[in-house]
Amino acid sequence: MEQAVPSSDTAPRGNSPVAAEAQRRRTFAVISHPDAGKSTLTEALALHAKVIAEAGAVHGKAGRKSTVSDWMEMEKARGISVSSTALQFTYSTSGGAECVINLVDTPGHADFSEDTYRVLTAVDCAVMLIDSAKGLEPQTLKLFQVCKHRGIPVITVMNKWDRPGRTVLELLDEVGERIGLLPTPLFLPVGIAGDFRGLLRRGTDGAATEYIKFTRTAGGATVAPEEILSPEAAHTIEGSEWETAVEESELLSATGQDHDQETFLAGETSPVIFTSAMLNFGVRQLLDALVELAPPPRSRDDAQGAARAVTDPFSAVVFKVQAGMDAAHRDRIAFMRIVSGEFERGMVVTHAQTGRPFATKYAQTMFGRDRSTVDTAYPGDVVGLVNATALAPGHTLFDGPQVEFPPIPSFAPEHFAVLRASSASKYKQFRKAIDQLDSEGVVQVLRNDVRGDASPVLAAVGPMQFEVVTARMRTEFNVETQLDRLPFTLARRTDAESADELARQRGVEVFLRTDGVLLALVSDKWRLQFIQKERPDLTLEPLVATAD
Repeated sequence: MEQAVPSSDTAPRGNSPVAAEAQRRRTFAVISHPDAGKSTLTEALALHAKVIAEAGAVHGKAGRKSTVSDWMEMEKARGISVSSTALQFTYSTSGGAECVINLVDTPGHADFSEDTYRVLTAVDCAVMLIDSAKGLEPQTLKLFQVCKHRGIPVITVMNKWDRPGRTVLELLDEVGERIGLLPTPLFLPVGIAGDFRGLLRRGTDGAATEYIKFTRTAGGATVAPEEILSPEAAHTIEGSEWETAVEESELLSATGQDHDQETFLAGETSPVIFTSAMLNFGVRQLLDALVELAPPPRSRDDAQGAARAVTDPFSAVVFKVQAGMDAAHRDRIAFMRIVSGEFERGMVVTHAQTGRPFATKYAQTMFGRDRSTVDTAYPGDVVGLVNATALAPGHTLFDGPQVEFPPIPSFAPEHFAVLRASSASKYKQFRKAIDQLDSEGVVQVLRNDVRGDASPVLAAVGPMQFEVVTARMRTEFNVETQLDRLPFTLARRTDAESADELARQRGVEVFLRTDGVLLALVSDKWRLQFIQKERPDLTLEPLVATAD
C-alpha cells in the first residue's frame, strides 16, 4: 500500500510543532455488532504495536486472561463490553512511518449505543468490524448511519475469516447494497472462510503485488509469523486458492472497487481488510492502513459554526466520564479529546459551561484501566482528567479566546424504572451514587415533586443499563437497591406551558431531567397518538434516538 497524503482540507496546516504532532496522530474507534470480535481485535492491535506481550480474549479458554480494554467485573464475567475505554500507544509501520495511535474501544451491545455515539464525537475515523459468517447486523447498520451522519470515514474489517462463513463477493455486495458505501478491498483472503492461509495485497489497479502467508501460533496469543512471497511463489504454493483470489481481485477492479483516498475521506468508499483477530492474522495490515489512510486531526466547528483549527490555542471536548476504574482510589475520570493547541499538565484552562477556571494538575493517558501521567498532549490525543467532578459529556475546556463546541445530544430512552435504597440508613450514599452515575451519563435521572428525591426515575436506552447501575451501586458505593420498572415506553420533550395538562392525561407522567429538559413519559405509541390528535396544542417533541 502506498503512503497516502491527506487531502488539503484534512491536513493540519503550518510548520508549527503542534501541526507536526497533529499530523502524527490517528484517533479512531472500533465499532461493531455484539460478538463480532471487537475487544479481541483491540487486544490484537495492542499486541502488534508491541505494547503488550500476550493477547487475551473476551471468550477465551479457561485460564486465559480477559482483554485489557474490558475491565469492569460485569464485562469479564459476561464477555461483553459495556463501557468505552481508551488505549494510547506509538506504532511504527513496516514502511517506517511512526504515529501515535489513540484507540477508543466502544460498547458493542445495543443497550449502550448512546455511549458509542459519544465516542464517535471524539474520533477522526472508525473501524467497522463485521463477522464474516453473519454479515451486516442491525447494530452495525445503525453505527454506519451514525458515521455517515457525522462525516467519519470508515475502514471495514471482515473478521473471523478463520471460521466457516460467507464468500468474499457476497460480503462485499452486501456492504455496497445495504449501506451505500462502495467497498474497496486493500487485501483479499487466500483460502475460503474457515481455511485462512494468508492475504493477497492488491495494487492500485487491482493486480496482485504480493502474498502474505500466515503461520498460526498457540492460541493466537502471540504475533503470527508472516512470510512475504511473490505472486509466482504464491501460485506454486497455494494453487487454485491463489488463482481464485487473483480472479476476485481482477473482477473487483473491473467494477471500480480499487482504493481511492479522496472518495474514502469523503465517505463514499470504504477500504476493506479481511482478518482473524483471534489468530492475529491481518492485524498488522490493518494498523498500517490506519496510519497510511486514516485522516489526522482536522479543524472542528464550534457551536457558532466557526472552525477551530488544530493550531489554534488549546481546546478540548469531554466525551465520557467514568468512575470506578480504580477501586483503591474511587476516583472519577473525564476523558477529553484535544481539538486544538498544545496541552500541558498543570495549565489552568476555562470551563466553557461555567466560565470558571479549571486546573489540570492530574492528567493521565490510558491503557485500559492502567494509567500514566501525561505532561504534554496534542490534537487527536485522548487525555483523562482525574477527579474532574465539574465535567460532564459534551463540556468544553479552552485556553485563550472563548470557544464552546456543540453539546452531545442525549438519546431517547425507552426503558424506565424507579430506584430506591433498600436501607434508609444508606440514603446519603445512595444520593451521592445517583448524582455520580447521572453525571457520567450511565443513565438519565428524572425527578418530579410527586415521587421526590428518595425515588428517582432512571431512564435508559436499553435495560442492561439498569444492571450496570445496580451492580455499581453495590460494588462501588456499598448500597443495595430495589429497582421497579415503570409502564412507560416513550419519552417526549415538552415545555412548562404543556406540563400541567400532560400530567393530567391518562398514561402520562412529566419529569424534569438533570439538564433542565422537561420530559413527558407516555405508556405507548397509541396513547401518544391519541393525545396528539386530541390536544395538538400540547408540546410533544421527539428526542434524538439515532443520527438521522
